[in-house]
Amino acid sequence: MFRADERHPAVWAAKTPDRPAVIDARDGSVITFAQLEARSNKVAHLMRRAGLKPGDHAAVFLENRPDYTLIVWGMLRAGLRVTAIPTHLTPEEIDYILADSGARLLITSQAKRDAARQLKAPGVKTRLMADGEGDGYASLDAALAELPTTRIEDEVEGVEMLYSSGTTGQPKGVRKPLPDGPFGTPVKGWWISAERFGLDENTVYLHPAPLYHAAPLGYALRVLRFGGTYISVPRFDAEQCLHLIEKYRVNRSQWVPTHFFRLLRLPAEVRAKYDVSSLGVAIHAAAPCPREVKAAMIDWWGPVLEEYYAGSEGNGMTTITSAEWLRKPGSVGQAKIGRLHICDEEGEELPVGSEGLVYYSDSPVFEYHNDPEKTAESRNRHGWSTLGDVGYVDEDGYLFLTDRQSFMIVSGGVNIYPQEIENTLLTHPAVLDAAVIGVPNPEFGEEVKAVIETREPHTPALADDLIEHCRTHLSHVKCPRSVDFTDQLPRGDNGKLYKRKLREIYWKDARLP
Repeated sequence: MFRADERHPAVWAAKTPDRPAVIDARDGSVITFAQLEARSNKVAHLMRRAGLKPGDHAAVFLENRPDYTLIVWGMLRAGLRVTAIPTHLTPEEIDYILADSGARLLITSQAKRDAARQLKAPGVKTRLMADGEGDGYASLDAALAELPTTRIEDEVEGVEMLYSSGTTGQPKGVRKPLPDGPFGTPVKGWWISAERFGLDENTVYLHPAPLYHAAPLGYALRVLRFGGTYISVPRFDAEQCLHLIEKYRVNRSQWVPTHFFRLLRLPAEVRAKYDVSSLGVAIHAAAPCPREVKAAMIDWWGPVLEEYYAGSEGNGMTTITSAEWLRKPGSVGQAKIGRLHICDEEGEELPVGSEGLVYYSDSPVFEYHNDPEKTAESRNRHGWSTLGDVGYVDEDGYLFLTDRQSFMIVSGGVNIYPQEIENTLLTHPAVLDAAVIGVPNPEFGEEVKAVIETREPHTPALADDLIEHCRTHLSHVKCPRSVDFTDQLPRGDNGKLYKRKLREIYWKDARLP
């Protein structure tokens, strides 16, 4: 009935229809594989009825909810490019993403209604609400009611297109080629991660992070593709996660360092109360993990931590086991997708142990949607691609990251790009020049700080005024948590801002992430 290499909901709906695909952590209710198959098929039919064909764009603006993955699966099996929109963005920021992506259909929810009702998005012709209707949004349930639960005739693989900031300060979509081959054929990277982390029919998976991020969404979809069970969590709660691990015998999980910090901060008696022995693999990524935090987690959970280094661009991946990390503390591992190269600014490969830009060759291709300049900047003269990170590779092929060329701030696993914030600060009448950097934060790794040159002598109230100015135009996660003032920012004669000099002031007693 199915090919040997097929992996998708229909396979598991036929094989084990009543097995849980998604478990709602709030009340224990279950969505079976049969229900996942039926609902996602209906969504795929809806995409065709709305006039969307393979390669077209659709978007979801949803909080973490059990049907999130069902909706996205339906879009993907219709061959669409799917953009998951972060829930903390302002209507202005969401409108930009919808317009830039060319999204023609948007699904949101009552929880996001306040922002959704303010969206202009003239290109979005179909607007649906997952749990109701109103404010120009029709009911998704009503739209699906009469549609078939069978597979669409022209079923084909789609792909996520998630957004990060670009050189102009505006978000840019990471555009990957649509998968080729018959529907249900996992690309090489999916097989590698499934084999590396043991994702299969026996998987019970927990990732307590927002699904609009690349890793939470990508791995939740991957777990379901390979027949595992995904536990849907509304938001991260440290003790609840331990409870869920014990209750459902979670054997595969994924985290960011901030989660580890908060888990370790629980009282010893709370940590000891829960049985986490079922955990076979605890994946972590997204941000540098302090060595003492990772060591403490290995001491608590055992050698089950698996770290990887990758980006939404999907141009390469390294991984490292707990045993390897204990031998190579601070490393993010050896390449499993692509070949690693450390290069100088001219694109020449450097000797082993030398620090430089981290590039991948022989790896999947990507581009930045509507931004050929940023795409070109990510390549060197050999055509190898980089995420802008700096590091070195040792004699055994293990990568160590030492800095970020782009000065992207990673706070609690969330990528924050300074230029967008700097552009906003420069619109304030009191600001002559602005720099935004990441500074140490014991819980989140980094937090956003603005360093400002003012036009006139400033008052103590100006710092609060500048933070509020940012909050008027940007989502709160991007806004500075503190503001410092300086007589002159360190700019060269060519106008280049030397952020490393600023960062050294704040990181002199801490390891640069």
